[in-house]
Amino acid sequence: MQRRDLTLAIGAVLVAVACVGLGVWQIQRLGQRRARNALVAARLALPPLELPAIAVPLDSVRQRRVRAYGVYDFSAEQTWPGRSFQGTPGVALVTPLRLADGSAVLVDRGWVPSPDAYHVDQTQYREPDTATVIGLALIPPRGRGDVDTKGYLPFVIQQEEQDPRRGLPRRWPQPVLDDGPHLSYAIQWFSFAVIVLVGTAALLRSRK
Repeated sequence: MQRRDLTLAIGAVLVAVACVGLGVWQIQRLGQRRARNALVAARLALPPLELPAIAVPLDSVRQRRVRAYGVYDFSAEQTWPGRSFQGTPGVALVTPLRLADGSAVLVDRGWVPSPDAYHVDQTQYREPDTATVIGLALIPPRGRGDVDTKGYLPFVIQQEEQDPRRGLPRRWPQPVLDDGPHLSYAIQWFSFAVIVLVGTAALLRSRK
């Protein structure tokens, strides 16, 4: 075998090994995603946790359905800008709910349209002051606007989707617990490895 062919063969093997490694990595990510989905599904299957809850660890509330009864404080309502729905720009309305024990929790009441994904007339989307809210307890993410959580319970209730005929604010749907693209990506990387090896072998054979 000529030196040029040997270099080509070694390069093809290295590329194939890298592709296989990336495919294995995607399989590992698929396993992690499935484990995380199983945990979320188990939490969602639990009965809603009644708020205010006494001495409940934050980790026990995260990604769990909760129920809270209280009065909305629309004067302290905030927005999360840059939230789109089916490609339409908008914001999320985040309203404090004052509970019977004097504490308060932020409620993500859902999405409303906004041409610049920032400004919106919040008074158009008021709901009855007294409300029973059922939704998913989420830790406020960083980098999605300056939502001030100081003085509130350390999570946001993402209110559950209601009757679609209700209108706005549009509630966020339940989290999608699927496998994502990891399996298809793994198959692609494995396929690339096979293509590189087979293609290189065919090229080397044609030179003989």
